[in-house]
Amino acid sequence: MSKKKGGRKSKYQTHVEDRLFEIQCWARDGLIDEQIANNLGVAYSTFREYVKKYPALSAALKRGKEVIDYEVENALLKRALGYEFEEQTYISVEMDQDEYDLKVELELEIWNAKNPNATQAERDLFILSIPKTKEILEKKVKKQVAPDTTAQIFWLKNRKPDKWRDKQDIEHSGSMDIRQQFEGMSDEELAKLAGAYDVEE
Repeated sequence: MSKKKGGRKSKYQTHVEDRLFEIQCWARDGLIDEQIANNLGVAYSTFREYVKKYPALSAALKRGKEVIDYEVENALLKRALGYEFEEQTYISVEMDQDEYDLKVELELEIWNAKNPNATQAERDLFILSIPKTKEILEKKVKKQVAPDTTAQIFWLKNRKPDKWRDKQDIEHSGSMDIRQQFEGMSDEELAKLAGAYDVEE
């Protein structure tokens, strides 16, 4: 791998090369190239040159973007066709004493590990902050989301542009010049023809 004069590593080697998997994850999460370059501490123009120059970087971006593209496509298709989902409703109820004591014991154990130098007063305050209620499922309701016509139109325009684009070309034969039918007529004949379309008041 090439180095700059004097044996100094290039910015690609110091800022990019060891972070290809991280770059792939950023692309998968939907970050654009300019945001990725900023995260790496590299100028956007330089990053674009690296993408052209280094196949490994280009491949990492492509792999990440393919994942998010598929997810967006699936979400768009789901919205276009409509879908069913389950809505869950939870309510708060008070725990019995044994259940609450067990919860306090477990949470206090975790808290003590994170705060080994805490005083007893601080531990008591933490215990008081632990709620005596819990969330339980009250009901499940299946709901329908109707197909979205906007998503349908967007999908069809991109998948079948020849049939669903806004403007379609229509071929016709023959001349559209209406002046041809009036050629050779006298002024008197033209005046009579025009008078035939006058609206009487």
